[in-house]
Amino acid sequence: METITEKDSHYNNLEQMSVMEILQNINKEDQTVPNAVAKALPQIEKLVTVTVAKMKEGGRLFYIGAGTSGRLGVVDASECPPTFGVPFDMVVGIIAGGDGAIRKAVEFAEDDSEQAWIDLCEYKINEKDVLVGIAASGTTPYVIGGLKAANERKITTGCIVCNNGSPVASAAKYPVEVITGPEFLTGSTRMKAGTAQKLVLNMFTTSVMIKLGRVKGNKMVDMQLTNFKLVNRGTQMIMKETGMDEFTAASLLKKYGSVRKAVDAFKQV
Repeated sequence: METITEKDSHYNNLEQMSVMEILQNINKEDQTVPNAVAKALPQIEKLVTVTVAKMKEGGRLFYIGAGTSGRLGVVDASECPPTFGVPFDMVVGIIAGGDGAIRKAVEFAEDDSEQAWIDLCEYKINEKDVLVGIAASGTTPYVIGGLKAANERKITTGCIVCNNGSPVASAAKYPVEVITGPEFLTGSTRMKAGTAQKLVLNMFTTSVMIKLGRVKGNKMVDMQLTNFKLVNRGTQMIMKETGMDEFTAASLLKKYGSVRKAVDAFKQV
């Protein structure tokens, strides 16, 4: 199929542009991405809603993808535990070619339509879980094969793609299609398409975690305290919530290990 993400750029003779012209034109294209995401909000809402329901029943969230798309899934999954305090295996990102492909491309890994299910089976994926395929082109065999195998086993499936009517979207029960158009650099989907996927992933897991009760007010009350910046942030959050002084708040945070637990303990006194 002809994909819009592979169509020729609206710009030509890039090498003849000045640095400022290159930057301005890339920026001009980037500004179209949020509007493309906005058009997909109803689709994103459906995927969030079903994911929340499955995870409330004890399900997990899995991402599969190749190349840039796979890396974005791994990043989003890896950021959920420190941000929301969830177990490390509650959101899992899997990239074609294995973890080594995060840093170095693995040739033809994305072309294996059987490998995704093999990779997912290592985590004992089951019908309680949700599987989201990420593929800018919407044609990646690794992702298509994984989604189809999951469907056959009654596992909830979704996707994030940047083309209309793609095989990946057809294989997903809850497709999200963000149509970003041709790239400034023809076919370089790490650019607009990658930006769109990152925006959707940010929306997706943040919305899911809010609805799972992992946020209070507008604060990350379950965040992991993995550095001094986060400890200080947590201390300030406790001070604002309880009115206590900084020393007492810091002591309470150290004792209980999370903002939520510290505030709950204060309120029970």
